[in-house]
Amino acid sequence: MAPVARHIEAVVFDVGHVLFDWHPRHLYLRLIDDPDRLEWFLANVVTLEWHFQHDAGMSVAEANKRLIALYPEERALIEAYAPRFNETVPGPIPGSLELVDALAARDVPLYAITNFGAEFWAGFRPTQKIFDHFRDIVVSGVERMVKPDPAIFRLAVERFGIDPATSLFIDDRADNVAAARAVGMAGHVFRDAPALKTALIDYGLLQG
Repeated sequence: MAPVARHIEAVVFDVGHVLFDWHPRHLYLRLIDDPDRLEWFLANVVTLEWHFQHDAGMSVAEANKRLIALYPEERALIEAYAPRFNETVPGPIPGSLELVDALAARDVPLYAITNFGAEFWAGFRPTQKIFDHFRDIVVSGVERMVKPDPAIFRLAVERFGIDPATSLFIDDRADNVAAARAVGMAGHVFRDAPALKTALIDYGLLQG
């Protein structure tokens, strides 16, 4: 179903699972040979819940300290996470960066709101020229607030200087999109690049 007709002037992207694939598994597949041990490690030690503390603003040093206290025998693997974080990002989501390029070529103002640890972002951002197309990016770990907290959307709208009524937010999580809609933005729940391209065409941002 095409979105309700709405004039859109700016597009705001999520990063993880919209522009780039990401999961700690991609790194630890290289470090843990035994499949059963790998599954145990990801379920109990370097879990998604542990990682998300960085997104909320916890430093690498503090997060490591707390986890090592619980699993001292896993210290080396825990401490490998931060310096090798970029290995948790195997590459872009197929077709997504091409859509960013296409929007930029049409001079559509581009922004992003991402749940991302501040220290991890500092190491990842310089490796990806695609972000040069973005006028500004709000990073949760820097702001110490995470999606779907409406506060991070209000902060982004103010900082970007955009009108939420003419802005489109794209995220793979429905709760994040709902939060964006609650502050007045149009929203698209990302599933894949072809579906997003269709939506962007329907909004008049790209040509079919």
